[in-house]
Amino acid sequence: MRELIVDLGDRSYPIYIGEGLLKGASSYLLKHGISKKSPLLIITDAQVASIHLQPFEAELQAAGFRTASAVVPNGESSKSLSMLESLVTKALEAGLDRKSAIVALGGGVVGDLAGFVAASYMRGIKFVQVPTTILAHDSSVGGKVAVNHPNAKNIIGAFHQPELVLYDLQTLQTLPPREVKAGLSEVVKHGLIWDERFVDWCEEHADKLLALDPDSLGYALFKGCSVKAEVVSRDERENGLRATLNLGHTIGHALEAVAGYNELLHGEAISIGMIGSAKLGLRYGASDEVYEVTKRVLAKCGLPVRLPEHFDTDVVMEAMMHDKKFMEGTMVFIVPTAIGKVEIKPDVPVQWVREIVDELKREGDQQ
Repeated sequence: MRELIVDLGDRSYPIYIGEGLLKGASSYLLKHGISKKSPLLIITDAQVASIHLQPFEAELQAAGFRTASAVVPNGESSKSLSMLESLVTKALEAGLDRKSAIVALGGGVVGDLAGFVAASYMRGIKFVQVPTTILAHDSSVGGKVAVNHPNAKNIIGAFHQPELVLYDLQTLQTLPPREVKAGLSEVVKHGLIWDERFVDWCEEHADKLLALDPDSLGYALFKGCSVKAEVVSRDERENGLRATLNLGHTIGHALEAVAGYNELLHGEAISIGMIGSAKLGLRYGASDEVYEVTKRVLAKCGLPVRLPEHFDTDVVMEAMMHDKKFMEGTMVFIVPTAIGKVEIKPDVPVQWVREIVDELKREGDQQ
């Protein structure tokens, strides 16, 4: 097992990464102050529930925890205000009090949604992240929790740190191939913003990662979580450095919103967004290598590197104007300057972005 600490002073918390951790989940919860006297609510989605909910809940109950569970539909559409209300109702019916906790058992959608329930219920109660996807190695760390508005992703949310992150690598073995590929997008992203050698490693080990080789996967997720933990420890509320974690997200979030949160998985949209950011890098003077390596590594991980032609440029641009990173009438992008290095560009010309969105539709013709 590997262990990391997100260093936030008296709100610091551990990330545990290893195989078979769910079988001893109750001991980790007790170690980190989750009370058995107050009921806790497990929030998961239908896909995860069918595999992991019963044994996970049984393990907690055997240790004396009083549990209730709520199962939401798969996908981004569950991150809505109506779902938030229904989960608060479930928490009330289960008798959750100020000493209770909410456990997020699932991927990024479940983590974001359950975390926001925890942040808003009784003005904030404890919660635990139990990620079951590769993508969630990013979203489960750092305390960003949110639901979506139809026009903008994660626009309704809070910062609410978990008590711990319990990452059982065995849960990843049941992921569909498309979700495996989508999850690798955020793995590669952590290298692109922070660690050139890790980008090289991802390219060399892409086949093993796609095959869910335990050793390769454990190392990749440890490295990704390490970058996220370091950045969050330095800048919890995104006043500067943490914004670099948004590489590819300005375009990516817009694509998700335009697609109605169902055509593109988050990691797929972010992959396309990172190609767009690399194109912006060229306009700011980055070498061709930055663009070529970004495109090559993402493609090797089975990720899309072009935008489907039916996406309307005007609609994508309008969606970007609703993004949280659109500030004071200007477009803010994270732009690579080299592999493993990025800069925050606060005044990106709108026309450049429009041209790049159009270029992304032609990306496949250049391969």
